[in-house]
Amino acid sequence: QLARIQTDSVVEMLRELYPDLRFEIAVAMSTTGDKILDTALSKIGEKSLFTKELENALERNEVDLVVHSLKDLPTSLPPGFTIGAVCKRENPLDAVVFHPKNCGKTLSLLPEKSVIGTSSLRRAAQLKKKFPQLEFRDIRGNLNTRLKKLDEKEDFSAIILAAAGLKRMGWENRIGQLLSPEDCLYAVGQGALAVEVRAKDQEILNMVSALQDADTVLCCIAERAFMKRLEGGCSVPVAVNSMLKDGQLYLTGAVYSLDGSDSLRETMQASVNYPPQNEDGPNDDVQHVGITAKNVPGQAQEAAENLGVELASLLLSKGAKHILSVARQLNDAR
Repeated sequence: QLARIQTDSVVEMLRELYPDLRFEIAVAMSTTGDKILDTALSKIGEKSLFTKELENALERNEVDLVVHSLKDLPTSLPPGFTIGAVCKRENPLDAVVFHPKNCGKTLSLLPEKSVIGTSSLRRAAQLKKKFPQLEFRDIRGNLNTRLKKLDEKEDFSAIILAAAGLKRMGWENRIGQLLSPEDCLYAVGQGALAVEVRAKDQEILNMVSALQDADTVLCCIAERAFMKRLEGGCSVPVAVNSMLKDGQLYLTGAVYSLDGSDSLRETMQASVNYPPQNEDGPNDDVQHVGITAKNVPGQAQEAAENLGVELASLLLSKGAKHILSVARQLNDAR
């Protein structure tokens, strides 16, 4: 349902921009990640779980564009594909949804040993450290399924979800607590929608580039470059927070051990204040961590990518590789 709402919202924007074109939502598909619901996400492979089947349809020309949650897309796309647009970001923060009996509480007010549901190693690692009195347990399924599990059983006192998904579903009123970046840094690309297209399809690329939100693109390029340099994925706790203000891009990035006891966190900034250039010709199609942003200045994109790489390199120089490889081994052994 959420995937459909997200696709509809992108198609609606395209219809307004191109009233003469006919857009047809032809395909609703289940992906591997949707089907395997009895195993933690971090155990069943990497991010292409939610994208492979859709990319096959794109490759066969059955569809011309695919709408994804950007956080589900790997930092390296298969050859022949690109993210042609990143739409304006919804609130990227994580949100706590409480069991009806805990309405009005916050995580710090829950009784000791209360069980919190999350399928994210990143959320669990940060919150275990901050709320050692709580227990964290895997919960899988789409938003509807998870909310149902929370409301109808007594297994969980609360669950943690992305605020953006709840908002898009019209369930904002279920948000009991928004977790600030001090409490919980968010996932790379969280809250942003990506439109994936065939990299060589200039007509479609030009069309979807009108959906591009420049600020969101620059933040997400920096976040994805950070993740790529760290070689992070679903199976390790990597988290970010980014902000663009007065032409400066600020990126905070962190890595965690599974229990949150060991962590590294740093912030860096870079200027992305470049005027648009005439970048006609082959430069148009330079990809930055899988994103082709035709109408965002190339130098700004480069600066954003370099910022992500430099921040990751700083964490690696302080021992991030060890923290992440231990986290990966422990997760594999679970």
